[in-house]
Amino acid sequence: MTGANRRFGLGASLALTVASTLLWGVAHLAVERRRTGLALMAAYVLMLAGVLTVFTAFSTHLLSLAVQPYWLSWLTAGVAVIALAWTGVIVWSWLLVRPERSDTVGRFFSTTLTVALCALILAPTVYATRLAYLSRDVVNTLFTPSSTTAPVLAQDPWNGAERVNFLLLGGDAAPGRPGVRTDSITVASVDVETGATVLFGLPRNLQRVPLPAGPARDLFPYGFTGSGPDTPGLLNEIYQYAEDHPEMVPGVAAGKRGSTLLKATVSDILGIPVSYYAMVDMKGFAEIIDAMGGVQVTIKAPIVYGKYREGLLPAGTRKLSGQEALWFGRSRTDSDDYVRMGRQKCLLNAVAKQADPVTVLNSFERLAAATKRAISTDLPQDLLPAVIDLAGKVKNAKIRSLSFVPPLINTAYPDWYLIRRKVKEALDPPASTTTATAHAPTATTTPAQDDPLTLDTACQ
Repeated sequence: MTGANRRFGLGASLALTVASTLLWGVAHLAVERRRTGLALMAAYVLMLAGVLTVFTAFSTHLLSLAVQPYWLSWLTAGVAVIALAWTGVIVWSWLLVRPERSDTVGRFFSTTLTVALCALILAPTVYATRLAYLSRDVVNTLFTPSSTTAPVLAQDPWNGAERVNFLLLGGDAAPGRPGVRTDSITVASVDVETGATVLFGLPRNLQRVPLPAGPARDLFPYGFTGSGPDTPGLLNEIYQYAEDHPEMVPGVAAGKRGSTLLKATVSDILGIPVSYYAMVDMKGFAEIIDAMGGVQVTIKAPIVYGKYREGLLPAGTRKLSGQEALWFGRSRTDSDDYVRMGRQKCLLNAVAKQADPVTVLNSFERLAAATKRAISTDLPQDLLPAVIDLAGKVKNAKIRSLSFVPPLINTAYPDWYLIRRKVKEALDPPASTTTATAHAPTATTTPAQDDPLTLDTACQ
């Protein structure tokens, strides 16, 4: 009996269909279509070699590709083509080795198996396509399509800078209070070569903050003093004040005035250029934590929360819900702004460590939706691959912290010269005193501002 006329029983049909799913061309060889079978085997081997090469030799670049909409589209299309080709081979193989038409039971079981195998290939593809769509949507929503400043070059994305400084803000829009207050203000200064990072924390209640030269300083020549009871003149009010008063930053569109003025203001305070900002809305941050399934922290002392002391977070290691984490990061009952700053750093560190790939994938859709609502930034899309690369360096590098809080700084009458001097010392310590200086930034701060390398156990 020739291969073209050969008939297969149920067992052989099932076995050959499964074998052809695992190695293309097996069914074709069984019916003596050798040239087609060998061609399919060669195509399968080449496909697997290509996929393995991408996930091994280029594994470090995959995350960078995942934040580029253009490449996401091509990767999605490539995965779809492979999946369709694979299901085509499965169906083709079944057509060659299916039981005779008279074998109704055999036809039923072999057809059912073929459909199941096709679903096994297509289901992950549909899921991956969905993730790619959500990723592309998040990138296009959060990040500007291209840089509006200097061009981003692949060989030197930071344009020759030795360090890049990011302004990290926590926004708090409370009910009954107009606008957004940036109650958490931190600058992360990152060495682009090593990833070594220094976090500079500025308390929200700094007063008489000098504004950058131009219209803003013309309006407040002796430092920001606000206007009226809603804006008594604190650092955390500058963002919303600029949004409400376009004359502070003429020529800047609504929604960008606050970040533009605050970046320039913080740059002047610290004496270093702040290039980009990212702001997280506190309530949106709680949604992100809920999407993760909670965040585990160690609380060394009980934390009372609520205006009327209606809640308590007991001491101990526990998993907090989004609402509990929000109180953990916001409560000042029986404490102060500076202890709260330490808890916020602890919380951010815990979230970063616990946001593992499995957690992210399992809750990706909820995380994507919460992220779009919670985060705003001026990072351009074409800089994202460089940011991903830099984040990998930061993860393996030393991180130090310097918070400008009492007794180091009097928030009512800040010593701006001292702040800039401390920043310079933290970023460029004398070679002969590197070890001593490494711990100097935290020597005069409260215990909550210890070295961030121990933040996961330093919650207060």
